[in-house]
Parts: sequence; C-alpha cells; structure tokens
Amino acid sequence: MDHCFPRDLAAERQVMDDLKHFCCLNKNCPKHGVRGEENIRIRARYGPDNTRLLYCLVCKKKFSERRGTIFFDSRLPQTTVVSIIEHVVEGNGMRKTGRLLKVDSDTVSRYTKLAGRHAEKLHDELVAFSPKHPRSSIRREVGLRAKKAGTVRRGESG
Repeated sequence: MDHCFPRDLAAERQVMDDLKHFCCLNKNCPKHGVRGEENIRIRARYGPDNTRLLYCLVCKKKFSERRGTIFFDSRLPQTTVVSIIEHVVEGNGMRKTGRLLKVDSDTVSRYTKLAGRHAEKLHDELVAFSPKHPRSSIRREVGLRAKKAGTVRRGESG
C-alpha cells in the first residue's frame, strides 16, 4: 500500500499545478482575474466528461472550469468543437465545415464567433502583460526627429 503514496502525491501536485492557470471569475472577489494565488480548489466533478467544478476559497463562489471558454455550456463533444475550429482555420467555409462534421452551418458560425471573442480576450490579456520592446522608444524618437526636420522617407508622399 505504501508504494502508491508517491504516485498519489505526484498526481495531487500535478492537479495543483494545473489549477494555477485558473483564477476566480467573480468580479466582486478580491482575487478576481489573479492567477496562481492557490485560492482555487476542485469542489466536485460533473457531466459525462468529468468536468471540474472549481471553488474560490476567498469569495466562496463555484464555477465550471470551462466558464469563459468556447466549451462552456456546449452540447457538442469537445473533439467536435475543436474540429470545427480546425476546419475554419484551414480555410473551409461554414457550410463545408458543417457538411464534413455533420453539424448545422449555424452551429459552425456560432462556435467560430465564440472562438473569435475568446481569442480577442486572450490577446488583450497577453498584450497587457507583455514587456515593451527595448528599442520602441528609440524608434519613436527617430520618427519624431524626422518629422521635425521635414525629411520625407522613401514610400511616403510629401
């Protein structure tokens, strides 16, 4: 029985590392949007995919691990949703993707819009935390000096 303990401990550590990617989604919580604070725990599992119901230790609110993603409240299997996005990314149209995956073209459109909104939010979050380029201020300075001097660069009309 003791030989199982290290394996269980490793699995628990892996789950905790996975939870560092989640944050509280309650806008009134002091830890809202802050990742890696270890305030998120697994409360239960539900559904055919064993989706985790997460719990914030600070505000005591529960939420699905899929909330805020295109998989939240989805009636389709996750593999089908991923296939829809892959087909659209490869350049297939809505009707063609629907025909190939045997889903309605309106369903393809809906998931494409959801994925676009999710990608936009993720982009905004990542850009907010990205470091500034060390040369960006130098480029701006050179551009301002060129405008003051009245010089016209190649490709610009003057």
